[in-house]
Amino acid sequence: MPGIRVIAGSAKGRRLALVPGSGTRPISDRAKESLFNLLAGDLDGAAVLDLFAGTGSVGIEALSRGAARATFIESDRQAVKTIEANLRAVGFDRQARVLRTDVFVYLRNAPRDGFDYIHVAPPQYHGLWAQTLAALDARPAWINPDGVVVAQIDPKEYAPQMLQHLTLVDERKYGTTLLCFYERPGE
Repeated sequence: MPGIRVIAGSAKGRRLALVPGSGTRPISDRAKESLFNLLAGDLDGAAVLDLFAGTGSVGIEALSRGAARATFIESDRQAVKTIEANLRAVGFDRQARVLRTDVFVYLRNAPRDGFDYIHVAPPQYHGLWAQTLAALDARPAWINPDGVVVAQIDPKEYAPQMLQHLTLVDERKYGTTLLCFYERPGE
């Protein structure tokens, strides 16, 4: 079965299905492994929000590495079916919530609970990553005080963001993937 794999944790080595068609761009194993190595100690018991979730690979990796729960937001019907199938395949469907909705509609609401880790990986070259950061910045309660927001973009897309509640604290480039890490200042 073609797909991508879970790199570490309780579901290590398990294959995940890809979304049919070419509308999603899963994170490379190298970038995903580096990302989770940077977050290593912070995932145990964490609440994860996977925006523009695609295959669900990042949220599933977080669950495999000890996150307590993950919420997947995706508007594409095929992608939602793929996420649900991937969650069932690795046995994490009880720790997960998959919502078929627009990210910006979802973020307009006040959160019930904040998240420790938020992954933002929208379609490229539309400025959606910056719009998503602005939406999170407008409602900082989405991010727990010690939480991290990671934007996964093409390096050509990067531009400094004027944010009130989030600060860029790190960035890492892996080929055509740039990971930008944002935190709440002083947290």
